[in-house]
Amino acid sequence: MGLSILGIFHTVIGIIAIVAAVIGFIKNGKIDLSRLTGKIYFYLTLVTSLTALGLSKHGGFNAGHIFALFIVVLILTAYFLYFKKKGNNRARFFENILLSFSFFLSLVPTVNETFTRVPVGHPLAKAPTDPIIGQTLLVLFVLFIVGSVFQFRMQRKINKLNQNIISVY
Repeated sequence: MGLSILGIFHTVIGIIAIVAAVIGFIKNGKIDLSRLTGKIYFYLTLVTSLTALGLSKHGGFNAGHIFALFIVVLILTAYFLYFKKKGNNRARFFENILLSFSFFLSLVPTVNETFTRVPVGHPLAKAPTDPIIGQTLLVLFVLFIVGSVFQFRMQRKINKLNQNIISVY
């Protein structure tokens, strides 16, 4: 497999972040920064994205580094919305989509690296252009869209409940 120490650390932290996000989606329907799974996802995704900047198969700055930087921007923006716009119901929509989109983008290099390395010695894909990678990413993109619609509808209900509670007082 040929991973460096940084590569191993990056992979382990990234896997934990992805697992935390999946648990968050299952339990809460979203990555919720007020919950432990959301905090784990946020901090470990930040570490994973920053350590990705020190990794390169072919030397130099590449598309993976751009993904990593974009993911950092997405999660930091979501973090800002969560902590600075607590009373703003509209901000929750953007927070949800930013965190979900960061999760989807995290899966792009994850699928690519996993499929071109596993199983060891006889990987599922020979190169990033292999059709199985594209097909898998298409399925994940459809799940992202469906999940985003679900989150939007769920957040709209939550916002209406919050608005009704506020109007009672």
